[in-house]
Amino acid sequence: MEIAVDLGTANVLVAVRGKGIVLREPSVVAVERESGRLVAIGDKARQMLGRTPGSIVASRPLRDGVIADYDITEAMLRYFIARVTPGRSMTRPRVMVCIPTGATGAERRAVREAAQSAGAGKVELIEEPLAAALGVGLDITKANGHMVVDIGGGTTDVAVLSLGGMAASDSVRVGGDAMDAAIAHELRSAYSLAIGERTAEEVKIEVGSVHPDGRSATIDIRGRDLLTGMPRTLSLTSADVRPILMEPAHQIVDSVRRVLEETPPELLADILDRGIWLTGGGSLLHGLPELISRETGLPAQRSDDPMTSVALGTARALELELVGRHIVVFKRVI
Repeated sequence: MEIAVDLGTANVLVAVRGKGIVLREPSVVAVERESGRLVAIGDKARQMLGRTPGSIVASRPLRDGVIADYDITEAMLRYFIARVTPGRSMTRPRVMVCIPTGATGAERRAVREAAQSAGAGKVELIEEPLAAALGVGLDITKANGHMVVDIGGGTTDVAVLSLGGMAASDSVRVGGDAMDAAIAHELRSAYSLAIGERTAEEVKIEVGSVHPDGRSATIDIRGRDLLTGMPRTLSLTSADVRPILMEPAHQIVDSVRRVLEETPPELLADILDRGIWLTGGGSLLHGLPELISRETGLPAQRSDDPMTSVALGTARALELELVGRHIVVFKRVI
């Protein structure tokens, strides 16, 4: 059995070769503080964020695209692998996990060891831009340049791909979580209102925008007034939120520019024709493709299903290797 895992900061997606995506759950685990006993994993744990009693803590064991809590990550992986593996299977599944381009050697070893401890047999790693490109459906085996920007919860990976490898790449620890944190920080400092992670994410989704021509939307949110300690409702518009999101968005644009500056001229000509592909949940921010296009002068577009591109590409990587194309396609598989 071959399993592909998109081990994201915000969500974990699992695909099985020949079946497609079979599991999609938030990367959240709830445990008892004293005993360390697991209380909930995935959707049930996410519902507990900011709502748990003092004896239980709900948190994300991955930060900035890498493992922050090894034991909890291992338990989460074991749970997800068990859910997609036949109950009486006598063989350990082959697992491919995608990782950020900027992951260190120690971080890569931690992912491999966590997957093996969670029940995987052979474990292989693939960098996210390669997986994203395969998920979008790009043919990266030829001598043509393709640019992919994968914006996840914790990291943004940018790469120009050609001949099955990366001609230029960059990874910044900015993504959807940084956007949420920026919203929460600004509401605390400018409006004296404390809100949780889920509320900040809701603001980003409902009214957030970095579109040059703006977006007209309004949302009412509830939080704690820092001056009185009492609950308070605040009405926010897209115009209020736009300046907050521009800073993390420009960090992503700067990463795209750095990669373009390192890209050979011949491949730049290909990108001018084909454009920049955006994947990952963070790419759903309203107006982000238009902002990147305006700042770089290159066309930019989202993939058809940006949330699943990396997981589908990782599964596609398993298939490609099995038909003997790994020499070309997997020159960057770790």
